[in-house]
Amino acid sequence: MAVRSRVGGPPLPEGRGGVSGAVVEGLRGAGPLPGERAVAGGDPFGDDLQLALYLCYELHYRGFAGVDDDREWDPELLRLRAALEWPFLEELRAVATRHKGAEEALDELLVEPPEGEGTGVSHFLADEGELWQIREYAAQRSLYHLKEADPHAWVLPRLWGRAKAGMAAVEYDEFGGGRADRVHARLFADLMTDLGLDPAYGRYVDAAGAEALALVNLMSLLGLHRALRGALVGHFATVEITSSPASRRLATAMRRTGAGAAAAHFYDEHVEADAVHEQVVRQEVVSGLLEQEPHLDADVAFGVDATSYLEDALAARLLGAWRDGRSSLRTPLTSTTTV
Repeated sequence: MAVRSRVGGPPLPEGRGGVSGAVVEGLRGAGPLPGERAVAGGDPFGDDLQLALYLCYELHYRGFAGVDDDREWDPELLRLRAALEWPFLEELRAVATRHKGAEEALDELLVEPPEGEGTGVSHFLADEGELWQIREYAAQRSLYHLKEADPHAWVLPRLWGRAKAGMAAVEYDEFGGGRADRVHARLFADLMTDLGLDPAYGRYVDAAGAEALALVNLMSLLGLHRALRGALVGHFATVEITSSPASRRLATAMRRTGAGAAAAHFYDEHVEADAVHEQVVRQEVVSGLLEQEPHLDADVAFGVDATSYLEDALAARLLGAWRDGRSSLRTPLTSTTTV
């Protein structure tokens, strides 16, 4: 088989421990990949294992500069990925199983705190956040938003009927309705430019914490495994149901801090679009899936709970740092433009 050299793509990030460091060197061809024993005993939610898993998953997206495209299906890397996935998934099942069924889990997502009583990140940024905190939030979230909707597309071949049609309709909107300038990942890149951040894909992997990596890894994990299709639908429903009210607050934050027109537009777009998506996802995607495969009910609930758990972990990192007057990032931001 001919080796296809990878010229483009983001650069490999720096390792964060023995496992991720060995994966980086292995992808560079400068050393062996870590074995399963190296993974055993590591923190499933920690920086080292989450970055190692992120590196394995990124080979299914845009890859890395200097890493051969054929490494995507390298058997040794796939074995390593499985060894990293298992403790991550098992830990999530242990700590993030609050609901037994999808209806109960989704109903709870619809409950918004009374005006002025919210304590989440979007509430903080809307009420008192400063521009430097908004920039940090955008940098952390760029790992997700610059590939927004991509992991969810993997579930389409695993659905049929109403579930497939509803999922495809929402994905079509996420990908700009056929217009490249309206693709949501493109809109987020414009937001980053407004904030004086580098919009290049993968630019802030080194700066982002393990919590941001874990959220992106969850999408990839659920998307790449057919057995987890129900959980992927639960994850997707969580994103769409919670997006509209949070986006309204974030749009307020962008305007209050003078973040820029494109920054506000990204969240304005999600206020309107995701209010519609919420109904389609619940009435067509979730209901259609469970009508065809009722045994996936608990899996949908797990997808909701796992997403909420990891979102809460990221919020705790961000708000804990900001309320102490500290940066939430591992490395400091630099401006590309004046903001």
